Amino acid sequence: MKNTQLAPIKPIPALVAVALTLIIWFIIPTPEGVSENAWQLLALFVGTIAAIIGKALPIGAISIISISLVAITGVTNPGNPKAALGDALSGFSNELIWLIGISIMISMSLTKTGLGARIGYFLISLFGKRTVGIAYALAFAETILAPVTPSNTARGGGIIHPIMRSIATSFGSKPERGSTEKIGRYLALVNYNTNPITSAMFITATAPNPLIVALIYEGTDPSFHLTWGMWAVAAFVPGIISLLVMPWVVYLICPPEIKKTPDAPNFAKEQLKELGPLSLPEKITLGVFGLLLFMWAGVPAMIFGAAFTISPTTAAFIGLSILLITGVLEWNEVLGNKGAWDTVVWFSALVMMAGFLGKLGLVSWLAVTVGNGIDDFGFNWILGMLILVLVYVYSHYFFASTTAHITAMFAAFLAAGIALGAPQMLLALTLAFSSSLMMSLTHYGTGTAPIIYGSGYTTLGEWWKVGFATSVVNLAIWFYIGGLWWKMLGYW
Repeated sequence: MKNTQLAPIKPIPALVAVALTLIIWFIIPTPEGVSENAWQLLALFVGTIAAIIGKALPIGAISIISISLVAITGVTNPGNPKAALGDALSGFSNELIWLIGISIMISMSLTKTGLGARIGYFLISLFGKRTVGIAYALAFAETILAPVTPSNTARGGGIIHPIMRSIATSFGSKPERGSTEKIGRYLALVNYNTNPITSAMFITATAPNPLIVALIYEGTDPSFHLTWGMWAVAAFVPGIISLLVMPWVVYLICPPEIKKTPDAPNFAKEQLKELGPLSLPEKITLGVFGLLLFMWAGVPAMIFGAAFTISPTTAAFIGLSILLITGVLEWNEVLGNKGAWDTVVWFSALVMMAGFLGKLGLVSWLAVTVGNGIDDFGFNWILGMLILVLVYVYSHYFFASTTAHITAMFAAFLAAGIALGAPQMLLALTLAFSSSLMMSLTHYGTGTAPIIYGSGYTTLGEWWKVGFATSVVNLAIWFYIGGLWWKMLGYW
């Protein structure tokens, strides 16, 4: 008998989204200096974000509806239905969207071949004699995986977390009071708080980063194009410092009872023995990842000249092609990766809407308005920029989606800071990296959080306390040390 049960839209979040759309569209008058169709697109955009935050439907479904509404209403191109449809579908031609989608598909090979677990256990076998050493091994294992794992949830929750749990269990530390304090609580908090840092370090380390690159390109001097290599170089120094400092911050707040772990390296070696010697699929995967990093870093162009420049998206397609040709991945597995295809759909919708809000002048109007408001208080650009960054970061307490947060606020806050006189790239990079660092705050801030928090190793109070402390430390490192590093690089 067929299952006829429906999974309808959630009524309350949907009604809120529709109400906000209609209020902005029909009731709030269009401000002076803003075109009517730009204001109407804002109404659709706000409704979309409200629906995403309220989880009225899965984000991909909401995005399909948004694309339909943009095409039907013609807000991007009034009076020209064909052009409006072309505008609504324009996001699918954005190469950064396909970079993330294809990279998610490629990262499947880490789990399928066991290479991700092998890297984690190998590092623990080297540095695991002390609890802090295990923490660093987990942190740097995730850092190694980050450039080729655009799903921070898959990386921190799907690959590193099972390794962390097996280590905790080997020391008799279970996810229950009186037991988790031995070592599990500490490692779980390090496991999670590594995730925001590694997500900030590479464009391909978390799905929203390419959206940020697109928003920076549209909101600043177009002659400055933030490449994969430039992002990685900019993030390297503050990222490494954050990774070195963070385990000690967690240690001070939630210290483990077990300080020395002489048996951990042996346990890791046993796990490696069970995995067996490096298999051919693992060797191919390792080779593909090396080739991707080689191309993403722009090495061919450095050696042979600009004619050999390879787009990061082209490189990703090459990598996936090799994995398919060699049989490391099968096409049915790629087709079955719902996360990758879902990402392509919802990114296309959000990038399209955010892009046209900029093209129609709404973002610049909002920037001038916010900038004038801050300027009225007599703040200089440094204090004004600091206020904007702090409001941007700590408003993440109200978001259960990093993507929704970035889409709703990044462009406006970037434009407002530039209007205050902040150096464009200093502000852009600070906001860009903060967009990942803010994930540390809550147990719902990104997809990795519910997995690790849900495993039961920490209390809610411990999670929020550590999350706030690491956010303060990370912001200080990236703002001050990062800002100095970017100055040395000539980025601002």
